[in-house]
Amino acid sequence: MKICCIGAGYVGGPTMAVMAKYCPEVAITVVDMNRQRIEQWGSDVLPVFEPGLDDVVKSVRGRNLFFSTEVDKAIAESDMIFLSVNTPTKTYGVGAGRAADLSFVENCARRIAELSTSDKIIVEKSTVPVRTAESIRHILNAKNDRGIHFQVLSNPEFMAEGTAVQDLEKPDRVLIGYEDGPEGQKAAAKLVELYAHWVPRELILTTRVWSSELSKLTANAFLAQRISSINALSALCEATGADVDEVAYAIGKDSRIGPKFLKSSVGFGGSCFQKDILNLVYLCEYFGLPEVAHYWMQVVDMNNFQKNRFVQRIVKNMFNTIANKKIAIFGFAFKKDTNDTRETPAIDVCNGLLTERANLAIYDPKVPASQVFADLNLSPNDAAVAVVDDPYKAAQGAHAIVILTEWDCFKTLDYEKIYASMAKPAFCFDGRNVLPLRAMQELGFHSFAIGKV
Repeated sequence: MKICCIGAGYVGGPTMAVMAKYCPEVAITVVDMNRQRIEQWGSDVLPVFEPGLDDVVKSVRGRNLFFSTEVDKAIAESDMIFLSVNTPTKTYGVGAGRAADLSFVENCARRIAELSTSDKIIVEKSTVPVRTAESIRHILNAKNDRGIHFQVLSNPEFMAEGTAVQDLEKPDRVLIGYEDGPEGQKAAAKLVELYAHWVPRELILTTRVWSSELSKLTANAFLAQRISSINALSALCEATGADVDEVAYAIGKDSRIGPKFLKSSVGFGGSCFQKDILNLVYLCEYFGLPEVAHYWMQVVDMNNFQKNRFVQRIVKNMFNTIANKKIAIFGFAFKKDTNDTRETPAIDVCNGLLTERANLAIYDPKVPASQVFADLNLSPNDAAVAVVDDPYKAAQGAHAIVILTEWDCFKTLDYEKIYASMAKPAFCFDGRNVLPLRAMQELGFHSFAIGKV
């Protein structure tokens, strides 16, 4: 079997690398029009940072995993095509700010229809709205005058950035949605057989394609809902003197609730949660369910409230002004163990601080300076922002430290040394609750955490 994956990003690259590792008899080509990205996948510095990914890629690259910009050739020669292209939130027209922009998906479908000379299985790997498979099939059939048979499957990814390789190698489940009828079942069976090389059969679930598409949006909505719920309670904890971590531990012991995704923070980020919830909101509005749409929109509203509240807390505790004060930002990625900054809370927090005319010194162990400036829409020459390669340098002369990513390295820094180098009084605002609050206060910091006093 020959597999083509269109899209060499955070989903396509790691997913195909793991599949190539466990399916050595299958030739897999990952294609992308971005030549720089493809070259990076062939180099010693991959475009995606994930623990363990380097070893997996290097073990299969050039053997049965290939990266190429020859998109048309890979499409024409393949038996199965994974669509792992971007589906961002629309910024224009109908549904702007909520609906998914499916232009990349449609363009891929049209290209597949034009280039195909043999039967193909198309697999939706990108997160898409429910019934997108139907649209793909319409495009494929409309341009099909050669008697070619296409089957469209839904196979959403459930990996989390920072643990992608682990999630791909030992998934909670693999979900495959297929179209009704024997041909759809036969296509699903081929994909099941691939995953069965390393995933136990009982963890490979098959459903109708519409259920599979909706399950992805629903899973992310439920996870984000838990984060917004505990973050909402963190505000109440600060007002009443309760400790949000103690509350989360107590309720997490209830087997009906469980402990996962009850870690309060400055807010959730990443490429999926907000985008998928907004997509779900749009679908509810489209199908005439405004109350359901409003319910899910509150998850996003609470996330925005948490980020704004964090900025306001910084300003209030620093004597209601941070103008011309240096603030060290520890962490810019949306979570640890990834270099992904999409929808990272750091963007909104940094912009909020810049609006108050603060000067920022930003350190992140994996995010390059070029990405930070791009995300903040600033020139590298902007005097208000410096991106540095050392956390101690970032903190030197600073009035405050603001922790925005839970990198493990921040837990082991010499904060006594950092305190000595800072302007006094020295503040610490821990947006991830990674540092011991009382110990920081004993060092002399005016230290604040989420959901604690």
